[in-house]
Amino acid sequence: MSTLERARCSLKAHPLALDAAIAAGVLVCMVAGSFVDPRGENGVTWGVRSPDTLSLLLMTLGAAALVFRRRAPKTVLAVAGTLSLIECVTGDPRAPVAMSAVVALYTVASATDRTTTWRVGLLTMTVLTAAAMLGGPLPWYAQENLGVLAWTGIGATAGDAVRSRRAVVQAMRERAERAERTREEEARRRVAEERLRIARDLHDVVAHHIALVNVQAGVAAHVMDKRPDQAKEALAHVREASRSALNELRATVGLLRQSGDPEAPTEPAPGLSRLDDLAGTFRSAGLPVEVARADHGTALPAAVDLAAYRIVQEALTNVQKHAGTDAKAEVSVVRVGPNIEVTVLDDGTGAAAEPGGGGGHGLLGMRERVTALRGTLTTGPRYGGGFRVHAILPVKTRTTAPGEPA
Repeated sequence: MSTLERARCSLKAHPLALDAAIAAGVLVCMVAGSFVDPRGENGVTWGVRSPDTLSLLLMTLGAAALVFRRRAPKTVLAVAGTLSLIECVTGDPRAPVAMSAVVALYTVASATDRTTTWRVGLLTMTVLTAAAMLGGPLPWYAQENLGVLAWTGIGATAGDAVRSRRAVVQAMRERAERAERTREEEARRRVAEERLRIARDLHDVVAHHIALVNVQAGVAAHVMDKRPDQAKEALAHVREASRSALNELRATVGLLRQSGDPEAPTEPAPGLSRLDDLAGTFRSAGLPVEVARADHGTALPAAVDLAAYRIVQEALTNVQKHAGTDAKAEVSVVRVGPNIEVTVLDDGTGAAAEPGGGGGHGLLGMRERVTALRGTLTTGPRYGGGFRVHAILPVKTRTTAPGEPA
């Protein structure tokens, strides 16, 4: 830190000392000015006149008042203005006591609003100038009288300019801080959104494949002694389901790596093109699944395609886990106008778990996916038994950020 910066910081830390130094400087200028005759024979003449006792007293009091200009600017202006008014109507030679009023007026203008500056400035200029012109010993048109008008106007204008600049700098600082807060909030929002998306994907992958592994492992254990061939087939399904789970987990976790990492495994996100394979995995686990499609080969955006696939996957997983051993499932994908409708029905006797009811996050995750795409999701028991999941997804859509109204 340079010497100038250290001095500036020290003065800011001790404003009263700074004001005392300014008051001393103003007193020196007023005393020096009282020895100058601006209308001498050879122009401005030094030492021709000298201030009297009253002038010295007025100058000293005016400078002393400036020490407290930050604490009570209007009171200091009133005191300095009164002293200047007395100086304006006293006899010649006159001392430039109005300088203290100019400094006090500058302080008021820099510390208050523009309306107050106009009112106080005009009042000070009018009173001092009128007193000098009408009550002073010099002619009304003397340059000293016009100087009072000019200097008070300069003091008010300079103070207002400083106040305006200070306000502009403060507004810029606040905008910068607000922009920084907005960037941080946006970054936190994006991180939370990405964490939620990864959590949904991990839940869908783990819940689906682990449910299949659990069913097939139960079948293998049940028929191991009496039907070893069927047990081997069930174990093969367990191995296939576990391998698929590992592949999808590897692909999902790979998204957490840095972009451009050659070791991050990637593969196309699953979509409705793999719907038959998905249904096949459930059929191999003992759940009859019928698939009907009337989407006429519609090309879906990646987000919609993935959401539709995950909805069917989660709904069938819930059927496998909660609908009972004799349940059957029906999956339909239909293009209706600008939307794609995905429906999963079952005729099971078990109760599907609602979000928040102790059944996990399956239905909640489906609802979050649909809401993010500005679609609608309807879930609930069917009349006569079973459960129904119905999702309407717009084919052309934009995603909704968390907290944004749908």
